[in-house]
Amino acid sequence: MQIIGIIPARYASTRFHGKPLALIAGKAMIQWVYENASGAKSLSQLFVATDDSRIAEKVAFFGGRSVMTSEDHMSGTDRCFEAANIAGARPDDSDTIIINIQGDEPFIEPEIIDKIATAFSDPSVNIATLVRPFDNDEDLFSETCMKVVINKTGNALYFSRSIVPFVRNRRTDKPMFEQFPFKQHIGIYAYRMSTLAQLTRLGPSLLEKTESLEQLRWLENGYSIRVLETTYKGHSVDVPSDIDKLKNSFPDVFRSSFQ
Repeated sequence: MQIIGIIPARYASTRFHGKPLALIAGKAMIQWVYENASGAKSLSQLFVATDDSRIAEKVAFFGGRSVMTSEDHMSGTDRCFEAANIAGARPDDSDTIIINIQGDEPFIEPEIIDKIATAFSDPSVNIATLVRPFDNDEDLFSETCMKVVINKTGNALYFSRSIVPFVRNRRTDKPMFEQFPFKQHIGIYAYRMSTLAQLTRLGPSLLEKTESLEQLRWLENGYSIRVLETTYKGHSVDVPSDIDKLKNSFPDVFRSSFQ
């Protein structure tokens, strides 16, 4: 079994134009992601999948590998599939695992990539993702923090921007996150190549369009998503001001860049 890491990186982000090239402590964000992901022991290959020559040039500058993909992809999943094809993975190959690594997680820990890769030791697993426990009500109530409900076999029942499940007898003397073992989605996915090929042929679903969550398309079409738990808390960059928040979370990184 080979495992290929793909980092989708678009230049024309609506909320943060040119985000992959944004400087964080002296390095482009895409370089941080690539170098940290390179530490994963499970990866056979690692590529940036981009639609912009400026990003490809930056990747080449720091010694990474990239593939040029179409500008017309509607999702990172579609971009991953094209990149995996370019990298040599066959669409019918169930022994090749593709890990979709978010390009806006500059300080991703390589251990979570290795963690998600372990899911495929089970031959019944075709898609996998990660969750962590919520540890505060601010994140729990935020629509940008996805909630996941998991069944007893370890597969996802549902993803939502809303709090699920609804706590019928909510206590007022206790934080909400302590009243149920709510799980927060960590935005990394892995797929068997043959399954990824199938997913790219599915049309948008009603649940997906309602919640604006692509993974609901897969569930609505009958695919199972294995969920593994981690303690990793992501630090994604969605808008420019998120870089300032990183300074509080990783002060040593920013301090060393000025020494």
